[in-house]
Amino acid sequence: MTSKIDNSQDHVRVVFLGGLGEIGRNCAAIEMGDEILIIDCGLMFPTHDTPGVDLILPDFSYLLENKDKVIGVVITHGHEDHIGALQFLLREMSLDIYGSQLALSLASSRIEEAGLGAKARMHYVSDREVRDIGSFVVEFIPVTHSVPDSFALAIRTSIGTIVHSGDFKIDLTPVDGRLPDLARLGQIASSEGIALLLADSTNAEESGHSDSESEVGPVLGQLFATNKTKRIVVTCFASHIHRMQQIANAALEAGRMIFPLGRSMGKNIALARSIGLLNIPEASLADIEKVNSYPDDRICVISTGSQGEAMSALTLMAANENKFLKLNQNDLVIISADVIPGNESAVGKVIDGLHRRGADVVHAGIAKVHTSGHAKRQELRLLQTICKPRFFVPVHGEFRHLNSHSRLANEMGVPKDNIIVCLDGDVLRLDRESLTRDGKVPASYLYVDGVVDGLSKGVLRDRKTLASEGVVVVVVSVDVASATIITGPEIVTRGWAHSDNDRPDSIAELIEDLKAAIRATITTTIGEAGSDYDTVSRHIRTTTAKLIEKRTKMRPMVIPVLTEI
Repeated sequence: MTSKIDNSQDHVRVVFLGGLGEIGRNCAAIEMGDEILIIDCGLMFPTHDTPGVDLILPDFSYLLENKDKVIGVVITHGHEDHIGALQFLLREMSLDIYGSQLALSLASSRIEEAGLGAKARMHYVSDREVRDIGSFVVEFIPVTHSVPDSFALAIRTSIGTIVHSGDFKIDLTPVDGRLPDLARLGQIASSEGIALLLADSTNAEESGHSDSESEVGPVLGQLFATNKTKRIVVTCFASHIHRMQQIANAALEAGRMIFPLGRSMGKNIALARSIGLLNIPEASLADIEKVNSYPDDRICVISTGSQGEAMSALTLMAANENKFLKLNQNDLVIISADVIPGNESAVGKVIDGLHRRGADVVHAGIAKVHTSGHAKRQELRLLQTICKPRFFVPVHGEFRHLNSHSRLANEMGVPKDNIIVCLDGDVLRLDRESLTRDGKVPASYLYVDGVVDGLSKGVLRDRKTLASEGVVVVVVSVDVASATIITGPEIVTRGWAHSDNDRPDSIAELIEDLKAAIRATITTTIGEAGSDYDTVSRHIRTTTAKLIEKRTKMRPMVIPVLTEI
């Protein structure tokens, strides 16, 4: 049963909270009257610019300020950059969440671990299902991607239909036979029109058409066939169920047992098998703890770690620290994944380590062991032709991807004035005649470190300083009342310069000059009326930092440790 849309609303607002100008943190909201519908709620993984950070979340400030308006979250698919932040939003509010069984099952695992299951009301939807969510009417349209049961969304509002492509590619020979429903998108475009199209821009710079996922299987099969005597380790994303199926098919054809390695890999294989999305016979699965009791030619390990994550199974193998597998010259490692931008160095280091262990390594640069899950330019052109949107906003990508996609849309007939390139925090107003900018909302990064979230940029700045410049600690005891130094100053350094380092004489001289300058500034400062602990500490820090920079051109973190007697 479909409710009537409140046509008294003369506009809707589209609020972008993440995923624009970056890869990850995908989160947007459609606001109509007093109702807000959230589209995806994802996270981003840290890079070298965020030392010590575990996860990066969208800024939920706008949603929290309007929590009474939030009527639900619709999920396009089950990747972490689209579902991974749900557990953090659930800390602040209860949510109705709509998505495929796989996507919600993957999300539920994290939500239950966080003890928030009671705050999440899960609503499984199937292909082409239409749901009334508040005053919105949402249709879930099948698309192909690198995780099963992905959806595009057709969201009916008071001013027309908004289509969100989700992450997609046009794969006409998918592994599971589930085709993208381009015909349904065409029906919507011809019967009711598409007021606004929001579309995946990840591969907007890539010419041609993406390869079918089914093309990877034969390549894997050939690698298994030509390495019959070797132990084979294959790594891929733990959510890439179709890739796991093709790895399993190649292993089973070669008469091998399958050993999941890595917590998320084991959980997702069990989950996908339980809901019928992964076909691996129980008799062909074995516990990784038993791997060394099998001959090499009977072993296929499916492992996590395709992105060189610090403590992942593959990274530990490369460092010869994995407790289950010690690689040698009779091992073949297949990296069946592309490198996410920012992970190039980590993955390169892992590949180098695997070679040092004596293993042969095959990756996408050597053989077609991976294909992207995102549409390239020819597919994006086809989407524009089918949808014929009145207005267009590129989503999901760095700014260069968004910009390239906007030019493509213009080439395909969308007027330039009807295309807006947005970034995180931008708000758009859509009415029956126009799409215009309508201000900004907070959209900064929310950093999670361990069990702590909300780390400030100042914390990260300090960590970068410690990593690049080191730290200098000044220890001194003073009697402020009598304006005298009791002990010190002593100078302790880490990651900066030591007296036994290069040029020991000049460093020792600098240390002594620092001590003299610190004594002078302390004597002057504590002799002034009204001087207190903070004032003296600030002067010590300033004097020390200025002299170090002048003499060394370095800016280490300076920490005064001042004891008042």
